[in-house]
Amino acid sequence: MRTPLIIASAIAATAVVATPMLIARPTVANKSLAAAVAAPHRSDANKARDKYRNPAATLTFFGIKPSDNVVELYPGGGWYTEILAPYLSAKGSYTVAAPVGRGADNIAKKLDGDAALYGKVKRANFPIKDAGTPVAPGSADVALTFRNVHNWRFGGTDAAQTAFNQIYDMLKPGGVLGIVEHRLPESMDSALEEKSGYMKKSSVIAFATKAGFKLVSESDINANLKDTHAWPDGVWTLPPVYRLGDKDREKYAAIGESDRMTLKFVKPKK
Repeated sequence: MRTPLIIASAIAATAVVATPMLIARPTVANKSLAAAVAAPHRSDANKARDKYRNPAATLTFFGIKPSDNVVELYPGGGWYTEILAPYLSAKGSYTVAAPVGRGADNIAKKLDGDAALYGKVKRANFPIKDAGTPVAPGSADVALTFRNVHNWRFGGTDAAQTAFNQIYDMLKPGGVLGIVEHRLPESMDSALEEKSGYMKKSSVIAFATKAGFKLVSESDINANLKDTHAWPDGVWTLPPVYRLGDKDREKYAAIGESDRMTLKFVKPKK
């Protein structure tokens, strides 16, 4: 794993002008966050992925505080929900915002299965199209999404831009957008964004910048140098999906989960 790279940036439409500075991996000094990551309710299977997803360091990098109003976009099956729900339950607020339909049903099943743990979790929908319950405008301190920008991009560039615009609206001035996404090297064909599950950093920055966000820092916490980004079935060739089944499974297991960018944006106060 590479040392995190933090970049203070000024953004043009699709480019970052910055002077890189290498610093140490974020130190997780927050005992309540460490406790949430180590909590016994988390499954062994989910904990086994911590070495790839680095939840404590990632949430520390995004600056998540126990008192924050946090919205997780596209929470999937609730991998981060197991950490964020208890971490924010005492002083903060945690909302899962899933697309209407199967996405919302999947996370609802998890929440309904443990009222003691997830009873305070709020529910909303994202992105909002013709139906659903939106996150209230200007209500969130932080919006987080993990490995989902490619899903919005699959709907086309307009759909992806709409998603970023809606995130901008739900955040308070000064609010943070934290993104972890499968990284497509800038030298590779941009057409791969339409099918591989990988996204170029420049593309993510362009969507966010057009919505009004400013990139303030980035980290290599979730990078993987073993990932060549060119697989038979895209990113899903790698664990945890193993879309090719047993074919070359040991090879893909040795590579590990995908190479990921970790980007922190801010909605300007003015």
